[in-house]
Parts: sequence; C-alpha cells; structure tokens
Amino acid sequence: MTNRWHAMTVALVAGFMTLLDVSIVNVALPSIRADLGLSSSELQWVLSGYALTFGLLLVPAGRFGDARGRRNVFIAGLAVFTVASAAAGLATGPTWLVIARLVQGAAAGVVNPQVSGLIQQLFEPKERGRPFGLLGATIGISTAVGPLLGGLLIQVFGAAEGWRWIFYINVPIGIAAIILGMRWIPARPPEERERETLDPVGVALLGTGVILLLLPLVQEREWHGPAKWLLVIAAVALFAGFVQWERRHQGTPLVDLSLFRRKSYGLGAFIGLFYFAGFTSIFFTYTLLLQSGLHYSALEAGLAITPFALGSAAASAIGGRLVNRYGRQLVVTGLILVAAGLAGTVLALHLVPGHGGGWAAAFPLLIAGLGSGLVISPNQTLTLAEVPVSGAGSAGAVLQTGQRIGTAIGIAAVGSVFFNRLAAHGDWEAAFRMSLWVTIGFVLVALIAATVDVLTANSRINATPGKTG
Repeated sequence: MTNRWHAMTVALVAGFMTLLDVSIVNVALPSIRADLGLSSSELQWVLSGYALTFGLLLVPAGRFGDARGRRNVFIAGLAVFTVASAAAGLATGPTWLVIARLVQGAAAGVVNPQVSGLIQQLFEPKERGRPFGLLGATIGISTAVGPLLGGLLIQVFGAAEGWRWIFYINVPIGIAAIILGMRWIPARPPEERERETLDPVGVALLGTGVILLLLPLVQEREWHGPAKWLLVIAAVALFAGFVQWERRHQGTPLVDLSLFRRKSYGLGAFIGLFYFAGFTSIFFTYTLLLQSGLHYSALEAGLAITPFALGSAAASAIGGRLVNRYGRQLVVTGLILVAAGLAGTVLALHLVPGHGGGWAAAFPLLIAGLGSGLVISPNQTLTLAEVPVSGAGSAGAVLQTGQRIGTAIGIAAVGSVFFNRLAAHGDWEAAFRMSLWVTIGFVLVALIAATVDVLTANSRINATPGKTG
C-alpha cells in the first residue's frame, strides 16, 4: 500500500510539472519577447509548439508503455523533459527556445499517459476514485496556478532572468522524480512485455492527422486566410483512414476502438473535449486582459487567477471521494457551477470596470474553480472505469489527446472572438467579456451531454422491472 502511493506521488509530481508548462509561460511572454527579441510568430510557437508536440506523442507513448512497461517509458520521458527545460532556460535566441519547447512538449506527451496507466495498474476499480481525484486536481491546479507561479518567479528574479527560472525550476524536480521513480515505480518483468510491433502504420496515420488538425488551430492568428482550414479536411481524411486501418489490423491495435462502444468512455471523452475547450481558454484571454488591458504585473495577474486554482484544488479532492456514490450527477453539478461562475465573472467585470475588475471577479472565479474540480477528476474516473488494465495507458492517452485538441479548438475560437472584438473597438474588457460567452458555450455543450446521460440512466433504472421512481 505504501509503495504504490509513493509511486503515485512521483507520477503526479511529474504530471503536474509537465502540465504546468502549458500555462506558466503565458505571463512570461512579454519578458521573453523583450529579452530575446521574438517576433509574434516565434512567440506563438513558444506557446503553441509545446501543445502541438505534446498532443502528437500521447497515444503512441501510451501504447508503448502498455506494451513494454510504464516505468522505463516514464523515466525516459522525464529525463528528456528535464534536459529540454534546462535548454529552454539557457536559450540565447528564438530558434533555440522554440526547439527546446518542441522537445519539452514531446517529452511531456511521453510522460503523461503513464500516469493514468499507473493508476489503473496499481489500484483496483473501487479504489481508483481517490487517485483519479488527485490526478484531476493535478490537471486543474497545474493549469490554473501556472500564471501565479510564473508571476512569482518573475517578481523574485526580475523580468530579464525570471522567465528563465520558469524553465530552470523543472530541473531539480525532474532529477528528484527520476531517482525516486526508479526506486518506487514497479518495473514490468521482461517475460511479461509484448514482443509484437507497435503498429507503425497506425502511429503514422494518427500522428499526421493530429499534426494537420492542430497546426491551423494553434496558428490561427498567424496564418491568415481560409486556406489553412484545408488541413482540417485532410486531418479528417487521415483519421478515417486510421479507423479503417485499426479495424483491419491483425496485431494489437494502437487504439482499441471498441472502447468507444462503452458509453462511459465515449461520453466521457466527448465531455472532456468540450470542457477543456472552455476551461483552458479562460487563462489565455484573462491573462492578456489583466496584463495588457488592466496593466497588472505578472504577479498580480497570477494572484487574480488564484481563486480558481484554490476552488479546483478543494473540489477535486472531494470529487474523487464522491464520484463512486454520485457518478455523472457530480459532473453535471460541477458544469453548472462552472457556467454560473463564468457568467458571474462577466457580470463582475461589467459592474466593476477598470483596475478593480480582476479583484471583483475573484469570487465568481472561485465558484467556477469549485465546479471545475467536480468535473475533471470525476469525469476522468468515470471515463476510464471500464478500461482493461492492459490498455490503460493508450486509453488515457486518447482521452488526453481529446483534451489537447479541445484546448486548441477553444483557444482558437475564443482567441478569434477576443482579438477581432479588440481590433474593432479597442476595448480590452468588452473583448474579454464577449470571448467568455464563447467559453461558456463550450461548457454548456459538455453540460448538455452529461445531463442527457444522467436522465437516460434514470430512465433505464425506472424502466427496470421491480424498480420504482
């Protein structure tokens, strides 16, 4: 019991570190641009290149961990992430930094599927609520607390050096996690490792499809004109080819498509995609409003977002314990709180314009954070509840790939509304409020899906002979 929680702690710390680097860079972008002289396109690649390579390697790495053993894959990915973090901190020019971020993202994509796979491996189904609750808290808090930690580092080390410490901080943590992971995470005996090939055709089809889908989304503001959306059509064609290949492939598939016939998995992946489209886009536009529109310092901007992180942390721990009792109803409750909190944020910024708006929005953001904690970890638990342990890594990776795609869709859609409104009227607060309604729309799609699931489940119970309403 103790050893598996030791292993879980190492895995969650590594997961936190890799997910933190999705959001922590936001508040450092002005400092990076001033120090290295990055163009807008290069700055965009520092931010979105990480997400692109992250999403690219999730599924192949998850399948490889399932087949060959998760510990070695986890350690290798963590080692590359640590070295890439040091390289990013030492960057002397734009190209160096962009390449380091691409490698960082790829390594994060190798590490993360092993975390959910280890939960499936180390814990019985009835025990997974708590570790998945902690994983949900890790996902929610790492995204929300990134701007605060980034702001603190810039405040302590100054604008010129602070952004470098955003990357340096990963190095000692990564080294410690590698040492402890080798000691505590159980290795798979050689005789239990699969010897067959790992479906290279499937990897190529899926990987190329993910790249073609994500590229126009992450470059939406840099690539002008409608031609970029032809890549999305090409991506859909590749995904269709991937599905056909997986159905006919004779060996172990890269993705077990039968998972999507399990309602818990298919619906959970759908909810996750749309929730992450709304959830992560909040911090992208809100950080821009606070720093560029309301002239908050990096630290003040981080503090203004902290209520969301605190609410998410508290509710994630509770949600992990309650999910086995309340099921998808808990997710519905969380999504209602998120939508209400974000609508309250719109109202607060309207009633308290100017510099005080960030502080006026603290309470509704706390409500949204509490709701988020009841969405991410319970949905993760419910989605993976019926997945066989042998495919846990790849199943978790597919789920996370959907979340990364949702993130890219959300940032592209919300960012487009935000910047178009800003360009037309020059009003930062009005642009953010308008973009926040798009975020709420994504959350409501996830809410409708979760509500339909709860209502149909209740109908089935009431229709069962011997049951009464």
